[in-house]
Amino acid sequence: MCGVRGLTATAAGAAVTVLLGLVQCAPAGDDDVVRLRGSRLEVVGVWSETEQERFRAVLGRFEARTGATVRFTSAADVGVPRMLEQRLAAGRPPDVALLPQPGLLRRLATEGLLVRPSPRVVAEVRRNYSPVWRRLGSFDHRVYGVWFKAANKSLVWYDVAAFERAGVVPPTDLAGLVEVARALTATGLPAWAVSAEEGWTLTDWFEDLYLRLAGPRRYNQLASHRIRWTDPSVEETLREMARILRPSDIAGGVAGARATDFQESVVMTFGPQRTAAMVHEADFVAGVVTSRTTAELGVDADVFPFPDGESAAPTVVGGGDVAVVMKASDAADELMRYLASPDAAAVWASRGGFVSPNLNLDLSVYPDDISRFVARSLLDAGDGFRFDLSDLQPPAFGGQEDTGMQRELRDFLTRRDVERTATRLENAAAAAYAGERTAAATGLTAGR
Repeated sequence: MCGVRGLTATAAGAAVTVLLGLVQCAPAGDDDVVRLRGSRLEVVGVWSETEQERFRAVLGRFEARTGATVRFTSAADVGVPRMLEQRLAAGRPPDVALLPQPGLLRRLATEGLLVRPSPRVVAEVRRNYSPVWRRLGSFDHRVYGVWFKAANKSLVWYDVAAFERAGVVPPTDLAGLVEVARALTATGLPAWAVSAEEGWTLTDWFEDLYLRLAGPRRYNQLASHRIRWTDPSVEETLREMARILRPSDIAGGVAGARATDFQESVVMTFGPQRTAAMVHEADFVAGVVTSRTTAELGVDADVFPFPDGESAAPTVVGGGDVAVVMKASDAADELMRYLASPDAAAVWASRGGFVSPNLNLDLSVYPDDISRFVARSLLDAGDGFRFDLSDLQPPAFGGQEDTGMQRELRDFLTRRDVERTATRLENAAAAAYAGERTAAATGLTAGR
């Protein structure tokens, strides 16, 4: 699955090309596998139900290749940070954990709770990942993690028929996004389904707009609180957010949005009684479309990238899950090397509901055009990719519904008071960072 995209050579030439591709990706081949019969591993991650089943298929391939036995423990009920806090307190860390946040990786590495992978793993990471993903998996300039699964959040999903009735096409800039929304609403179908019952969807709105209006450098500064939330760039983003999410363009108005959860916002856009034309969220919207509606992806439901700002360079906000070793062993190290390979990514990618940041995963593995488009958009962003800003914050500010970013942005949807919201965001951020600095040196802060 590595380095052999779009071959059109003769049969002999293609065979040589494939062979060279397999040699280039030798760590994923069976001849280079470390045999681990009798070894046992525990892996902790957040996945449950269908996602867990598909990750178990990934682990099953590793077991078949190596002879190791891997047990997966789901942290879906309590979250990975809380489960690790409990397990570490009991002196029972898992062999490998998949973390949902770069900040959690840095915290664990700072406390000496992570095992640095071998040079073989580092070489596989360098072979298959762009610099931005290598940095996200590193601490103190050393690789600690492998980003196995990613999420592309910079997407707008739309009702194809609604666009056709309004005579509009997907916009390429923010001004065009406003024009399209107005045209859709003018047909009698509100432009946006907004799920403001859950504040995390509004943080995604803010992050996409901030990255495009303020740029990657200031995004980094805000993410680490090197500039205040009262900075003019924050206020500009809030004004743009208010302009795009005009109450009359939101299905049910502000009150309706505040009573709508994420899955319902997708059903409102693609269900049998459609009450909105667009919904802004990540690639996992596709799973809701296929499981809760009869809309056909690529026919009734389609997607376009969240429009960029003035910069021509593509930008993407996203998330993901990074594998780290917490108990040193040859088996854990070999699992890390496997997870960094395109072979491991292909197992889940072929089943759907998955995006990989692995550069050498052949896009033809994805089961449909939309999955391929979402994955390509993520990869094309390169260094224009930025991790979800709320996940880079102290959890008390970025990860809880009743405080910080989520609360203030939910209230902003109603108040639309730019200066007051910026001040309240800064006050909440300052308090969260101060609390983190004074927290005990041991133990993990629970996150969402």
